[in-house]
Amino acid sequence: MYGERYEFVAADGGARLDAWLAGQPQLAADGLSRSRLQALAADGNVTVNGDPARPSQRIRHGDVVIVSVPPARSPADLIPQDIPLSIIYEDSHLVVVDKPAGLPVHLGPGHPDGTLVNALLAHCPDIRGIGGELRPGIVHRLDRDTSGLLVVSKSQAAHQNLTEQMQRRTTLKEYLAVAVGLVTPESGTVDAPIGRDPRHRQRMAVSVGGRDARTHYETVEELPSHTLLRLRLETGRTHQIRVHLAWLGYPILGDEVYGKASGLLRRQFLHAARLGFQHPASGEWSEHQAELSEELQSVLQQLQSGSAL
Repeated sequence: MYGERYEFVAADGGARLDAWLAGQPQLAADGLSRSRLQALAADGNVTVNGDPARPSQRIRHGDVVIVSVPPARSPADLIPQDIPLSIIYEDSHLVVVDKPAGLPVHLGPGHPDGTLVNALLAHCPDIRGIGGELRPGIVHRLDRDTSGLLVVSKSQAAHQNLTEQMQRRTTLKEYLAVAVGLVTPESGTVDAPIGRDPRHRQRMAVSVGGRDARTHYETVEELPSHTLLRLRLETGRTHQIRVHLAWLGYPILGDEVYGKASGLLRRQFLHAARLGFQHPASGEWSEHQAELSEELQSVLQQLQSGSAL
């Protein structure tokens, strides 16, 4: 039995199968990297016209390609893994981490291990089972290729309290992003509902009948051909900032799903820079910040100087 099944019909031909699949937005959105797709093919989980396929074979026009992804592992398979963590703050109730880009938060179709959850189980084993078996301690999430701050609960009481704060929308979630183009107006609120994209079910889109979604933004710096934005989430929908900015016509730099690839970086320029909440034990306001990574700072400097044009 499979967890996910993807079907494609090739509109062109000539490319290697693994490279062609890695370029499909639906697969990229679910974190299925080229190496992961190669492994799936090696295990017989990729077929072309009904036959098991090799990663190196060439796609032909009209080929029907099916990728079948085994279901995520059971809770018993969740293992601690020695993955470095950047810890911003920690006490007996919670831990705030600065998640790097490329690290999935929890198990999913494209990543059966090597996640933040695996790292947390090695760092604080007692979180196992808190808030759920497959996502212990996880209160909220960031996309795999979004970096920045996450708060993780270390007790059931803290998990319930933080979850309720998220639901009441009393937390502070502030992001930095570089948008392609010069954003006008310089500040504003995007109030547009988000739901599944009817044409690409693995993607999200602004959609009538979707769930309410509001993103507040302001320009931090206008660059020669891009805009550095500060954004605050009022709601927390899947891919919210990415969808809203693309809908405005200013996709995030490097976002291959809602924009296009960039030669400057192999991820979207989106960073969760500030996170605030009431501490579940003391009730006092707790606020944390995470600076841009060296990679993002380097990209920003290139954009500021105009050398990236």
